[in-house]
Amino acid sequence: MAVMRVHVDQEKCQGHNRCVVLAPSLFHVDDLGTAWVIGDGRVPPGQEADARLAVDNCPEYAITITDD
Repeated sequence: MAVMRVHVDQEKCQGHNRCVVLAPSLFHVDDLGTAWVIGDGRVPPGQEADARLAVDNCPEYAITITDD
């Protein structure tokens, strides 16, 4: 069974933090305002829509999804 993971490209992230607002269980913000994935980026079952919403709302296109 494939595992969905989210990734944040730190060079693209500009700290808008829409991902944190839309999916707080998947992303957090560091002291500089940059978003990071929580843990290894694995998306728990039932939160796939939140992950896709975060991707769709990132103005810098810094978030991607992969399926392992």
